[in-house]
Parts: sequence; structure tokens; C-alpha cells
Amino acid sequence: MFLNNRITIPSALFSLMLVFGGGIIYGQQPADFVNPFIGTSNYGAVYPGPVAPRGMASISPFNVAGPQNLPLEKDSRWLSNSYVNENTFLTGFSQVNLSGVGCPELGVILVMPTTGAVETNHLKYGSAYSDEVAKTAYYSSKINKYAIKAEFTASKRVGVSRFTFPKGQSNILINLGLGLTNEEGAMVKVVSSTEIEGMRSVGSFCYNSPEEAYPVYFVAKFSKPATAFGVWKKPSKQEGTEAQWMGYNGKTRMMDNTTKMVVGDSIGSYFSYQSDKTETVEVKIGVSYVSIENARENLEKETGNKTFEAVYKETYNQWNELLSKILVEGGSKDEKTVFYTALYHTLIHPNTLNDFNGEYPEIKRGKVGTTTGTRYTVFSLWDTYRNLHQLMALAYPQQQSNVIKSMLEMYDENGWLPKWELNSTETFTMVGDPASIVIADTYLKGIHDFDVQKAYKAMLKGADQIENNPLRPGLQDYIEKGFLTTKNRGAVATTQEYNAADYSISLLAKALGKTADYKRFKDRSLSYRKLFDKDLKLLRPRTANGKWYEPFDPESGANFEENVGFIEGNAWQYVFMVSHDIKGLIKLMGGNTSFSNQLQKVFDTKQFDMANEPDIAYPFLFNYIKGEEWKSQELVKKLVQHYFQNKPNGLPGNDDTGTMSAWLVYAMMGIYPVSPGDPIYAITTPMFDKIRIQLDPKYYKNKSIVIEREANNNGSIKKIELDGKTHDRYFISHDDLVNGTTLKVIQN
Repeated sequence: MFLNNRITIPSALFSLMLVFGGGIIYGQQPADFVNPFIGTSNYGAVYPGPVAPRGMASISPFNVAGPQNLPLEKDSRWLSNSYVNENTFLTGFSQVNLSGVGCPELGVILVMPTTGAVETNHLKYGSAYSDEVAKTAYYSSKINKYAIKAEFTASKRVGVSRFTFPKGQSNILINLGLGLTNEEGAMVKVVSSTEIEGMRSVGSFCYNSPEEAYPVYFVAKFSKPATAFGVWKKPSKQEGTEAQWMGYNGKTRMMDNTTKMVVGDSIGSYFSYQSDKTETVEVKIGVSYVSIENARENLEKETGNKTFEAVYKETYNQWNELLSKILVEGGSKDEKTVFYTALYHTLIHPNTLNDFNGEYPEIKRGKVGTTTGTRYTVFSLWDTYRNLHQLMALAYPQQQSNVIKSMLEMYDENGWLPKWELNSTETFTMVGDPASIVIADTYLKGIHDFDVQKAYKAMLKGADQIENNPLRPGLQDYIEKGFLTTKNRGAVATTQEYNAADYSISLLAKALGKTADYKRFKDRSLSYRKLFDKDLKLLRPRTANGKWYEPFDPESGANFEENVGFIEGNAWQYVFMVSHDIKGLIKLMGGNTSFSNQLQKVFDTKQFDMANEPDIAYPFLFNYIKGEEWKSQELVKKLVQHYFQNKPNGLPGNDDTGTMSAWLVYAMMGIYPVSPGDPIYAITTPMFDKIRIQLDPKYYKNKSIVIEREANNNGSIKKIELDGKTHDRYFISHDDLVNGTTLKVIQN
């Protein structure tokens, strides 16, 4: 039973008719199976509020700052999300949010409805809440302290709120002081009794961004004129002396009925209403990373005079269309809920950066660019290069094409491909050169409508330029020695990441007819072998003089412990992360039996971490050992059932902008892109009777590919057929998959 009487199974607001073969079937749509509460606990870091597919605006209840959620300081718990399912104290609804990230950012422009006299201290105006409902494109709850019903939906760039107030005085607060971001500073101006405009500074993601803070602009329009309005400002510590000289002694200064611009760190605005009966007020908040004018245009063009219900239905339909690209049959309601919620999570990031008019902030230049397509942002590539972009290429290739074009625009603006880009700031978070992997993988899957020669040039720059290379620190050692030494952070892990990128570059070079580059980068991709300790059968860091690093503990490094050789993992969680050279690793380990035993030991000794990226392909690696493919089938099924459930804690941990969810989508379909950059899938048992993946005719010749499961749900795979013919491998190439019509898995 969940807190606050939460409704955790989504229900359709309305039923749609489906017509099949002349008959009419009434039933739930894919969008009706989405449960946005999944992942709001267990550090999943997702939010339950509404967002349009890959939307700029999103709304989340903000319940991570309050007396019942001690400690108050977010950084003491490294909170990266604005909502935690177990928390009970609400201080507003943030209008721009990140889904499934590991560092705090955004979570700003908080809207909070209250009643009675205006109170600006969130610790005093905050409230418990109940009766939560979260489903596709909609969230609502009751704010207990004030008996207010709060409802929310969103278009791509506009958050829409609807508040139902009891009679008496009611207020809508816009608090620009609170947020998850590590930056401060805001501006607000009341334009009229129905409109507010302003800006909130954000930035410094993970504390290691070299960029300046940047603004989020907004315009809020109210459906009814306010009886009274105003702005408040609480002096910051830096303003203390000046504030006392001005005579308000550090107290919050209320500026009633002002239309002057107010700037500060802890500021906000309020709109108040008087009514002798129940009253409903809607608020539309357009956002932009370019200007207030663009935020206003986004609001007007997308939502205009549309009702709350109209915006909701439009966004619901957008979601349902995208989620319907993959249709499943069979399975339980919970299984469908888990599956479609995961697919939903993969369609949040990367998200739209450009405004309705095509404008967006260019990276690093301080200029405004314009696109006729979609400029995407939020590239958590250390995570997503492993599976999310492969899923986009398969089911949403037009989106993936725009991802690559966005990367190349960043290269034009910044001189480098992205590493961990966020709203046109490059944070350089994590390690490796993941954009090269994504680009190669996309091209090799047949998506060619981008400038591949420019992309290849950008990839070579990152791979070969030794001086002042922010993508590949330690590149000189890597090229000369074949590995990074212990003077570099995460030397072994980073070497492996460079290997993976070089392998992808070699594949693209081969496809482009660049034979010399193909051989050069293929050879470079195998240099991890120099870090293989044949006694431990693990990879191990070396010092600058080439000796093994001592003392070495293969198990240290898990759970974010410090480890000289690895990044967010240990030697066990990295040793098999060479999926481009599994045959080579089998030979290093002494053959199939030794390899299989060592891989099994990862699971038997509980070294496998479902919540972290380096080892998430491990369950599929038994497919490389003839006769042991059943282990992969068994493992994948157990992991799905254990870690992915229709509950708030139904993700294994941080969703990493959809990476964990993409793992689940693939696992339940019975295929997995086991070697990033290499267009192949490992085959395991599908978890539905039938999965139909609709293919985009712009990129693929067939309309769809069907994956079927036949016979005993608990049996291992007896036979695999592709279009009725025996397929004698537990792998299938991307080309064979999309050019086929039916992949059938027959169980014992």
C-alpha cells in the first residue's frame, strides 16, 4: 500500500475504438498502460508529472525541501530529482525537470497554490498532499492544507496547471528561489493582472561544468484576472548589509501591485483571487532557453486559447502514437504496464531545445541558432550509447537522425562532439568518447540522411588530437602505450571506453571505404588486452612504468567507492565490457569453459549491478558459448522480474535518462544490442506472445517486424526461425531483422 492513497495503476480517461478486420474492439491503448510512479523511489530519479514526448516543459511535484524530509540541504543526500515517492511535504510544482539523472539540475520555476493570507516561506506554506493520480500527460493531487485540487498537463514547451480552490482568498505563487540547480539568480515582472514574465538561472551540473550559468525564460498566463498581485524578495546573505540600510532588516520585502522588474536570488510573485464560491483558475507557463519573447510565442502557438482538456488530449494522442510503434500481445497487465512505462521513459530524453520558431542557444558561442528540424539536448551519452540510441534507430529513426544532426551542430559550434551536453552547455561528465559510437551505430543501421563525412571528421578529431582534447584526456598514453596509466582517473575503464569508440570508428571507416583507418582503429580497439591479468582473469590498472598497480582490490569501486582503475564500478563489473571483442576475451581467459565460469562468478558472488551501465550487457553474454545460451534466457527473465515492477521502486536505480528503461524494453522483446556500434542483437526469450515493431518507411523497406514466442513460457529456446526458415544463431544482424517479417522463438 503506497503513501497518501496513491493511485498507481493508470486508467484510461476515455476508451478508443480499434477496428480490426471489420470488428470493433474496445480496449486500453498503449498510453493507458503507462504508470509514471514507476521509478519515483529507489533513486530512480524520474518524476510522475506530465511531459510531452521529448518535451522542453515538464511538471513535477516538488517534495524534496521541507521539515518532514530532513536533512533540508539537498546536497547532503545528493538529490537529483524533485520528487521522491516516500516524501510527504509539497512545496510546489516545478516546470522544467530532468528525468533519471544522477546530479541535481533544473527543478525550477515552482508554482504553488494556497489559500488565505499570502505566505512566501515555503516551509510555512508547504503542505501534505493526497489522492495522487499520475498517467500519460496528466497528474493531479489534493493539497491537504488548503483543500485544493491541483491538475497538470503539458504541451511540448508549455506546462498547464488547473487549480480548483474553495471559496475565500486563493493564491498562486511562483517561487523562483527554490530548485535543484546549484545556481542562483532570477528576474520576475508582472505584466498585467493575467500575465507574469521572468527568468531563472540554472547550471553547474555535477559541479564540474566549465560553462557559465544560463537562463530559463518563462511567461505565465492566468485564465482569470487577479484581484491582487505582487512580488516578494528575500535578501540574500550578500545583500544583508544593504538590505538593513534600506530598512527591512533581512525580512522578506513584499511589493504589492508592482509591475516593476525585480531581480534577486530568493524572489517570487503571487496572484490572489477572492471568490464566494468554488473557483477554478488555469495557468499556462511557456518556457524558452532563448528569450521571454520566445517563451510567450511558445505559449501562444502551442496552447493559445485551448482548454486544459484539449491540451491533455493532444499530448495523450502524441504519446499514444509513439508508444504504438511497438505493440505487444499476451502478458499480464503488470507486464504491459512495466513495458510501456519503460518505453515512455525512453521518449523523454534527449528532449527538444529549440523554440516553436526554430531558435535555440548555440553551444558555447552565446549566439542564437535556428533549425528547421529539431535541436535535441540532454545527451547523457556514457549511459545512452549502450542501448537507448539503438532503440531510437529501430523504432524512431527520424528522431535518431535529428539526434545525429544535433550532435553535428554542436561540433560546428563547439569544435567537439558532445560528451554530456545539457541545454547547450558541455559538462564533460563521465569518461570516454560515446558520440562516436552513437554516430557509427546509427549510420550502420541504414540512417544516412546526415553529413557522414563531417561526422567522420569530427570522430577522427576526438580520436587523434592529443593536445587540448576535452573528449579524451590521457590520449597520448593511450596511443603510445595502448592504455591509460594510473595518473589518469579510471584508467582501465577509460581505456575500455576508448577501445569501444575506436571499434565503432573502425566499423564506420570500413563502411566508408577508408581501409587504412579501419585497420588502425580496429587494432587500437584491442589494446585493453594489455591490462588483462591472466592470473586473476580480470583487467587491472598499470602505473606509468607499466607495472601492475598495487595494492589492487578487484571488488573495490562498486557503489561509488573510490577505485584507481575504474569509474562507478569495479574490476568484476568491467572485465566483460569489451563486447566488441568477446571472442578475443574468451581466448585470453583460456577458452569457453574458463570464460563461462568467470562470467557466472559475477552473478554468483553478487558483483553484477543491474543499476549501473558497465555490466548491463553481461546477462546476454552466455550467448557466445554454444550450449549455454539457456543461461542468458534464464538470467534475463529473472532480472526483469526482480528489478522491474509496477511499483514506485520498480526500477533498479537511476534510470539514467532512459537507459535502464531501454534495457527493459529490449529484454522483454527478446533482443538486445549487445555490442554498441555493431549492428547486431543477441536473442533471448520474448516475454510477450507477439511484439510488432512498426518500421518507418523512410528508412526501412518493410512496414513492420514481428517477434513471436511459441510454446512453454518457462522453457528454454528450442528453435529460432526467421520468416519460417531455421535461424541457427542466437544473434541476428540489424539488417536481417528489419528486412524480415517474423522472428519466431520456439521454446521447449
